Amino acid sequence: MSERAGEKASLVEEHAAVLARLKAATDAIEEIGSHPDERSVCEDLAGFLCRHGFEAAAVDVRPEDEPGWARVAVAGDPKLVDRVEPRHEKGAPHTYADMAPGGVPVRVVSAPLRWQGRVIGSVSAASARTHDLGEHETATVHDAARLAAVHLGHARRLAATERTAFHLQQALVAEPGRPHPNLEVAGRYLPVGARTLVGGDWFESVRLHFGRSLLVVGDVMGHGLDAAVDMNAYRSALRDVASTDLPPHRVLRQLDSVVADDGGLRPATCLLVQVDPARGSATFASAGHLPPVVFTADGSADLVDLPVGPPLGTGVGGYEPVTRTLAPADTLVLFTDGLVERRGEDIDVSLARLSSLRVHPGSSPEELVEEVLQRLDAHHAEDDVAVLAARIRERS
Repeated sequence: MSERAGEKASLVEEHAAVLARLKAATDAIEEIGSHPDERSVCEDLAGFLCRHGFEAAAVDVRPEDEPGWARVAVAGDPKLVDRVEPRHEKGAPHTYADMAPGGVPVRVVSAPLRWQGRVIGSVSAASARTHDLGEHETATVHDAARLAAVHLGHARRLAATERTAFHLQQALVAEPGRPHPNLEVAGRYLPVGARTLVGGDWFESVRLHFGRSLLVVGDVMGHGLDAAVDMNAYRSALRDVASTDLPPHRVLRQLDSVVADDGGLRPATCLLVQVDPARGSATFASAGHLPPVVFTADGSADLVDLPVGPPLGTGVGGYEPVTRTLAPADTLVLFTDGLVERRGEDIDVSLARLSSLRVHPGSSPEELVEEVLQRLDAHHAEDDVAVLAARIRERS
């Protein structure tokens, strides 16, 4: 072959190598980071390498709050990467020969996953081929590792934001204000799904004069940290207005005015119930919220029929009270729409499912809440769920 022909062949090979690397990089962009969570990113990375020239791949990560490494994903033949150690140091991908269980010789390319100057993970790709791995294979691992590291870092940042929002929500709703001792209460909050940010669902109880208590459940529109912050603002405003000891419909009117004047809060639905154990009565008022249900002594459910005013924040007002008796054996249950609503189903059908429940007679409010959540499959609901149950304590 002439020198010119040799140069031309070399250029063709270089051009083909560049195109192959570009193709692999394009594929990596499409195949890695399809879901914004740490495990999915690692599984995407391992799977990508097994589809692009390697027979096995393993991804290890450094947990944020724990020492050492954790193997998160393996693709291909696990025996080929069983004894492969994660790459601790920074730097370019490292290629070396190893021996898999059973005496199988392998070639391994190992690369760190670096994000913001720190090694947060490591990827190792193995091949049982006898010849050395070329620049193309090494470049494929290098490019995929850099891309995956960015997705992994973003997944951790998203997870941290979710934890912040979740802990804020839990702190705000897990322990409602203390009602009078003459009222037994129980509450639960369930965020939707495993990865979805929490929303603005909340509940509260406020101690009033003369042995009365105000029970509250509300739902701020939207999800995430902003909705949780707005929920906290609603809760604070409600406590201030409720301290004036107005009847529920006037509390809603005042709260609606405060929120409308603020202008920075998202609209919200809200249900108030003022319970007077001495008189055995409960007075209700609703701002765009679903009606509560009363479970009687025999375990049957009775939806409370009450007029529904506009959501809070509109400044329209127009809230009306409804009063009904509440026997000592009755358990009042307030809830947000995630408990009953199902996609594509009419709300009347959803409420009918709740009102058809017959719970175990004699259950405590805590037991009743858990039973209702289980019977309505609330742990797999399509929206956040907040439930508050209350029962008048019988005098000894």
